[in-house]
Amino acid sequence: MKLLVTGGAGYIGSIVAKQLLAAGNEVVVMDSLERGHRSAVPSGARLVVGNLLDRDTVAGVLAEGFDGALHFAALALVGESVSHPERYWRTNVGGTLSLLEAMHARGVHRLVFSSTAAVYGQPDELPITEAAPTSPTNPYGGSKLAVDRMIGDFCAAHGLGGVSLRYFNVAGASEGLGEDHDPETHLIPNVLRAVMGRTRFVEIYGTDYPTPDGTAIRDYIHIEDLASAHLLALEAARPGEHRVFNLGNGSGFSVREVIAAVQKVTGSGVPTREAARRPGDPPVLIAASDRIRSELGWEPHKPGLEEIVADAWAFARARPHGYSE
Repeated sequence: MKLLVTGGAGYIGSIVAKQLLAAGNEVVVMDSLERGHRSAVPSGARLVVGNLLDRDTVAGVLAEGFDGALHFAALALVGESVSHPERYWRTNVGGTLSLLEAMHARGVHRLVFSSTAAVYGQPDELPITEAAPTSPTNPYGGSKLAVDRMIGDFCAAHGLGGVSLRYFNVAGASEGLGEDHDPETHLIPNVLRAVMGRTRFVEIYGTDYPTPDGTAIRDYIHIEDLASAHLLALEAARPGEHRVFNLGNGSGFSVREVIAAVQKVTGSGVPTREAARRPGDPPVLIAASDRIRSELGWEPHKPGLEEIVADAWAFARARPHGYSE
């Protein structure tokens, strides 16, 4: 198949693009490079530098003819979305509308969308299923939920086969490709940065949660397992239907457990500083991924925390300053 990967110069998009290439597909990456990295685009993929808000560019790319699209291009910083919601509604919602319109005009009928667990907000029950109420607590989650709904409307009206994958905490690396964000907000790469001396310490936000060690618990999924789900989702896209799947391991690890795993993998101590809880952070977030396991046959092959950390550590050592080297 010939596939378009928007945001394919980013962390998740680049690794999905690499798996698509390995499966024998032709891949075109479209990325503005505002937050992605040219050197993250895997060899064999063709890069088109462009913004989804530029409708003429999007239309021109899709005029080549494609069998499907995998859509990762988005802004994804919760704090920034609170300070500048206009950026998130314009980029995440407006950019997706531009893509969907161009896909409809050119007869591209398969889409896999990079959604998020942030659409659920503060969950009432754990683990979180796809049937849980959606009540985002920030504009980032709100913009992703709006896109989920927009995709559903296009499926119903225009015969699009759409799949939204709602991620929990993605981590790890894959054969030279890994996380390089500025600013970096994810726990595992930030703990590794502290080990390498790039930061003075890791802040532990909240030590009084109702959890076994007092720190927040999150569901971590290896990037390679997450990426493989996209290939299954693409094959499973059905005309006129919008399917939604959670992606997580179904088990959680606390902040202190993550730090302990990093210490074991690296053989180094981790400097930490305790801080107050961040407003809105729930004690526990764990995904129920039964639906994608039963309907698509997906299984995580690297569910262990130490394996996730080890792969992230290998990338950090190979590229201590990220893709800028």
